[in-house]
Amino acid sequence: MPRSVPQLAPSRGEQDEAQIDTPASRTAPPSPTAHRRRSYLSEEHTGYQSLDSHLEASETTSLLGPPAQPQRRAPRRSYTSISGVSGPDSLRYLLGAGSLRRVRNHSRANSVRRQISRRNSIGETDALLDGDGDGDGYGERPASLPPSTKNGLTASSFLDERTWYDQFTSTDWVHDSIADGARLRQLRRRKDVRGRLLAVFDSAQGWILVALTGCITAAIAYFVDVTEDRAFDAKLGFCYSRWFASRGVCCDGASTCDAWRSWAQIFRPSGTDNKWIDFVMFVISVIILAMISCALTLLTKTVVPSSISLATLDENLGADARGKTFSTGGSGSPESQTSPHGTFPNTPSRPAMIYYSAAGSGVAEVKVINSGFVLHGYLGFKTLIIKTIALIFSISSGLSLGKEGPYVHIATCVGNVLCRLFAKYNQNDGKRREVLSAAAASGVAVAFGAPIGGVLFSLEEVSYYFPPKTLFRTFFCCIAAALSLKFLNPYGTGKIVLFEVRYLSDWEMFEIFIFIFLGILGGAVGALFIKASSLWARSFRRIPAIKRWPMLEVFLVALVTGIVSFWNRYTKLGVSELLFELTSPCERLSKDGTGLCPHEGGILDTIKYLLAALVIKSFLTVITFGIKVPAGIYVPSMVVGGLMGRIVGHVVQYWVAMNPTFFLFNSCPAVPGMESCVTPGVYALVAAGATMCGVTRLSVTLAVILFELTGSLNHVLPFSLSVLCAKWTADAIEPRSIYDFLTDMNAYPFLDNKLQPLSEAELGDIVRPVRRDRIIDISNSPFVAATDLRLKLEHLLMAGELDSGLPILRDGILAGLIPAPDLEFALDSLGDDEENAVCLMALDSSLAIYESDNEDVVQEDFTRYIDPAPIALDVHSPIDLVYQCFAKLGLRYLCVLHNGHYAGLVHKKAFVKFMKQNE
Repeated sequence: MPRSVPQLAPSRGEQDEAQIDTPASRTAPPSPTAHRRRSYLSEEHTGYQSLDSHLEASETTSLLGPPAQPQRRAPRRSYTSISGVSGPDSLRYLLGAGSLRRVRNHSRANSVRRQISRRNSIGETDALLDGDGDGDGYGERPASLPPSTKNGLTASSFLDERTWYDQFTSTDWVHDSIADGARLRQLRRRKDVRGRLLAVFDSAQGWILVALTGCITAAIAYFVDVTEDRAFDAKLGFCYSRWFASRGVCCDGASTCDAWRSWAQIFRPSGTDNKWIDFVMFVISVIILAMISCALTLLTKTVVPSSISLATLDENLGADARGKTFSTGGSGSPESQTSPHGTFPNTPSRPAMIYYSAAGSGVAEVKVINSGFVLHGYLGFKTLIIKTIALIFSISSGLSLGKEGPYVHIATCVGNVLCRLFAKYNQNDGKRREVLSAAAASGVAVAFGAPIGGVLFSLEEVSYYFPPKTLFRTFFCCIAAALSLKFLNPYGTGKIVLFEVRYLSDWEMFEIFIFIFLGILGGAVGALFIKASSLWARSFRRIPAIKRWPMLEVFLVALVTGIVSFWNRYTKLGVSELLFELTSPCERLSKDGTGLCPHEGGILDTIKYLLAALVIKSFLTVITFGIKVPAGIYVPSMVVGGLMGRIVGHVVQYWVAMNPTFFLFNSCPAVPGMESCVTPGVYALVAAGATMCGVTRLSVTLAVILFELTGSLNHVLPFSLSVLCAKWTADAIEPRSIYDFLTDMNAYPFLDNKLQPLSEAELGDIVRPVRRDRIIDISNSPFVAATDLRLKLEHLLMAGELDSGLPILRDGILAGLIPAPDLEFALDSLGDDEENAVCLMALDSSLAIYESDNEDVVQEDFTRYIDPAPIALDVHSPIDLVYQCFAKLGLRYLCVLHNGHYAGLVHKKAFVKFMKQNE
């Protein structure tokens, strides 16, 4: 039988394909040629694949069994599916529930298809190769295609328009790094004037992006600060002279004036001031504003199919959602027994995971996204708009929450959206995350007026990959944000933030022990707050009604907040204004017992009033954290610490007043005044920083932020000492920060690159046995039927391994690996030829010989999609080495070898699960 020779032909133009995409969940603009096929799988995958040894195919459930009877092949599936969705309403559910999978870009302009046909002779091959007719034998090569095509791993493979990453998968850091290197090499080959100008513009793109990010973030912060200040005071009254003006603006800084009318004065202008009218209007206003914020937040609902998510609690410390299952069809119907493909029977499915992109602070998710994890819609334009507006209502409602954490999320959204301006960042997720790190830092810069603290925050908390050039650009972004907000002057005082304070007096040596005590106390309170939030989530939020209707919880929390907060002057204030009052030095003595600058005889009354405020604020902060509104925890935790510190400061102040001749107070200056020796505001700020450290575990960042808030070099040592003591204490009580806790609760596959595992296990302890449906064997022939590849791909997708791959073996030796996303694209590009196609899977072109009696066989070259050198380790490799490979290299999977032969593959999600179980 004659043998055919491999022949190259230009790739066929892609057909127009329908695009189904939900704008609500975009992290990047969709491709104009994006393609989505009907969902193949409606069954649910039980968490991630078990780490226990798998049964052989003959011993497994019917998931791997053959169909009971021949069935017509249904349309090929896309990567994800919705648990419990099938039938004609599936599309409607997809569009209404949010995007579940990034629509994939199937445009590969530089790809070529190798077809092998018995009908063409060797002489015809040259004509096919010389597609442009110039006799060079190569056809017309796109300008972007480098000449190197070594071993199929060409630079053009990485310069192709990359398909978007799927939901709940990890980015390919290695691919993105190689792609950027190939792009730079191609750019620098041009030595003409235009080429040099393009190179300069390419270098300037990063600086342009971070500058725009900083300025736009400052503009958004200005809008939020000004708007929420006016809406907040609307709970207390109305300004007759200036509509929609806050009380401070209405009265030109005074506490009250004739132009400002309380609600009691408005409803009863001729009567006496009735507190109950003010109370009722206050509670109603708190509820209405909180409900509006929640309603806006619920618009960002995103559904993650259970087939690709890990079974844990829902986002924002939600309660466990494993108790309920959804049917995929009517009882006894064919849809309830088989998948849409008709090959794999369905198993009972658990509910899909639901998260709200605009809820909470978003810092934990930004941290996970920067590590390479994909959460569609979390940094999209819709999330940016909705979270900004909802944040105004949530802050003005008076709930015990802050806007500083959401500023980080909003700034990161700005950076992500602006990345679309330049293809260099838009089409490379690795480069994009450099901009996201700088953007997150600008959020802290505008939140605390601390540009240096913002840089350190990005380095210490949210960044996973932070090269030196990113450090400088992050600093530039923070400076641009701080200067822009300074120019806008949101408070009319020249301050960037409301709670900037200045201390003129120095601290005394005996106070060093009190600062240490405050550090220990603040760290303990911060750690206990994490435990209390966990307990509240596992008890109250497991109530079925609360789980089903998030707005009901917001209503109850707002109702309790309004009822409890109204009667105490400090709890009725906004968190930023309250923190400013607690940390400010006294300029004059208070006239009543509720002031913070009492005379000697009124100190005890002030302490009692602050104790009541401390209990109320602590309780409200615990129950508020985690509700479905934009909410930060930075300033609320600082307020709780500030109340504690102020109480301690007044106790010490009372001690000094009662015992002025005590030997510890001999160094105090002999000047009149209650703050001649002790300044309670300093104690409040020290304790505020310590409590925030106990909650977030920020260390150097927090000390620098406190310094930038005060501008006092004299107090850098007390700030630093208290933060150190707070971190040591909090780590001893609760090792995880609040954001680590949220990451664990949501089972994000996050590996902290700052940690070192202590397990004595080896890689062989977690690898699963090799199964034939998880490998591509080319020992007998380098050609594999496309239908067989499709079946193997579907097995991967059923396991939730959307970003995994299929190893290619020859006689048990690892010869390469084809990633699942690339395999899906390659198979989809075959179109109607898939049923009769065989695919070349060997990189050695000398093996590309195929014998067949079937004239209809279409032979395709898939070698361009193959990774010829997947990273592999021996089964005896220590877990520490495996951890470093996943954490430092950003791998999505790792091949395992035993005596040089392939022994299995470990996915990142499986490794993360193993590490969590063995902590």
